[in-house]
Amino acid sequence: MLNRSSVNLIPDDVVELILERLPVKSLLRLKSVSKMWKHTIETRRFQERQFVRRRLSRGQDILFVQFDDSHGLETDAGKLVIGSSIVHTVSFPTCCMSVCHGSCDGLVCLYTVYDPRVSVMVVNPATRWHQSLPLARTQQLFVDKISKGMFGSPCPILGFGKDKLKGTYKPVFLYNSSGFGLNNITICEVFDFSTNLWRYVDHAAPYRVSVDHDPVYLDGSLYWFTECKETKVLSLDLHTETFQVICKAPFAHVHYDPYSVSMCILDNCLCVSKSNWPTQDIWLLDSSGGKKMCSIDLTNTLDWSGKHALLAVAILEKNKLLLRGRGYMQPLVIHDLHTKSYELLFRPDRGVGSVCYFQSLFSASSN
Repeated sequence: MLNRSSVNLIPDDVVELILERLPVKSLLRLKSVSKMWKHTIETRRFQERQFVRRRLSRGQDILFVQFDDSHGLETDAGKLVIGSSIVHTVSFPTCCMSVCHGSCDGLVCLYTVYDPRVSVMVVNPATRWHQSLPLARTQQLFVDKISKGMFGSPCPILGFGKDKLKGTYKPVFLYNSSGFGLNNITICEVFDFSTNLWRYVDHAAPYRVSVDHDPVYLDGSLYWFTECKETKVLSLDLHTETFQVICKAPFAHVHYDPYSVSMCILDNCLCVSKSNWPTQDIWLLDSSGGKKMCSIDLTNTLDWSGKHALLAVAILEKNKLLLRGRGYMQPLVIHDLHTKSYELLFRPDRGVGSVCYFQSLFSASSN
């Protein structure tokens, strides 16, 4: 056990090399050892190095976000270990009832469009840091319509990502404006943490976007399906804030059967999952359209999710495909890509959202 005097004898560069190998929970405790250690751990440079080392040393974890915390934080999911990945459960004191697809640098974005008291909350589950954001215009429009008894407008879906060049995080609403009686094809709102305000992106997306699918984030861009007859994949570069059609996805056809199709990030690649009973295919997207990665036999998951398509969550341990059912009472299923076997890992008994993430020390307000 080191005392404070012996701690001061350790060279600063050695201290940093030791600290960056430690998990977030340990680093939070070690901030109280000395002012120098606290300063080191709180610097952005150290946090970035620790995060990179964390990602290289172990697999990503699975986070269950509880929308009903009346039972406390623990569920059976908290006991699951999948190789080097661990399932965590966390809840926050918020009325948010949705979680953005995926996470960004260990940050998770929660939101609602039904309650004017709360809009969006960005949280770091590992450090318990969180920040509430004001209402976006699309949320206010939706709340106003509901309060007047005007139903039928599609629920706006939030995306969350990062401008990789500036290192700033950006919650984004991209919505079809006709549902609110406006003339534009789409309207895009981006939250700016430096001003604590939502602002509009000048150029609208060239196509209406599918309202049945979550946008996904990868490598500095957010991605949506379009609502065209021939489905396309639309990207928003979070640095330039410009839209671009990156490819056509003729195998998707989201306007025919939206719940048979989903977009996901697997092994750091943009993918599309498409079901056509009794199989479900996962495609790796590229500029030419895509190539098939694997096929899932849905008859083997019939007891857990019926004939419904499963959502691909992540690839763990190189050959374990993590799948979940749709909705908040969603089973978690592991599919071994080598043996073609299936295993039910977890079935929640109350509403949860699930995302894959790496633990970090980051907060959105410090970028």
